[in-house]
Amino acid sequence: MQPDKQFSLPNFSIALVNYKTPELTRVCLILLKQHFDSGILDASRVQVWVADNNSQDASTEYLRGQDWIHLIERIPEGREEGFAAHGKALDMILEQVQDDYLFLMHTDTFVYEPEIFNELLQKCVGKTVAVGCLEQLNRGYFRTSWRLFSRFLKHYIRRVKRLLGLDAREPKPWREQYIKSFFALWNVQWMKQHGYTFFMQNRIPTYELQDALETQDNNICMVSPMWLFKFLDHVEAGTVGLVAGYGDMNRRVKRKMAILNKINHLKNNL
Repeated sequence: MQPDKQFSLPNFSIALVNYKTPELTRVCLILLKQHFDSGILDASRVQVWVADNNSQDASTEYLRGQDWIHLIERIPEGREEGFAAHGKALDMILEQVQDDYLFLMHTDTFVYEPEIFNELLQKCVGKTVAVGCLEQLNRGYFRTSWRLFSRFLKHYIRRVKRLLGLDAREPKPWREQYIKSFFALWNVQWMKQHGYTFFMQNRIPTYELQDALETQDNNICMVSPMWLFKFLDHVEAGTVGLVAGYGDMNRRVKRKMAILNKINHLKNNL
């Protein structure tokens, strides 16, 4: 990090949704706060919004004690699917944000190099409405290639089986179609002008919105995970893993611990 470097950024906001992840939320916000304290991010131009989905745990108490964030405490109406609760919380933030640009983040996303905000803002120009990544982690060239190949085979094997009248599941798309909200930038001024929100048609947040863009004369800029993960880490479903109570040997839990150990190492060397 370069504490003496001040980026020339337009005003923007950052949106996070918290639900029962005190450890991850704390680390996520500590890293962001360091970028403000060092002067790299300007608190007068960058707003951090956190919506708590009625966690009623230590994470809620922690958030109430952070006077540098804008906290929204959301009370769900009845039982909700996790993605629906997340989407509705994002839309509550969307209603409050006055800036033209909004970064969506997950509480298990840890930004080490804050110049990533500037990098994505530079890509969100002209007719580009959103910037993000199709993958939630960096698998590298070999694993990415193998994953695409195996999903391609599975997709068309299922299609052939169904054509032959054999029992087979509905084939899923073999390529990722949507940028993921663990770290994505949206031009929310454009969204509001056209009456769009993040949660629509009871689908995963931003998916319906991205489909709607196909009918508009606008673009989504996709960045590669190998480039994006030079600036940040993402546990990938780390929040789900904590709430579900995954054991220590679960791959997502192990990845979370590896990332937290990396962060602790960085702190000790600052």
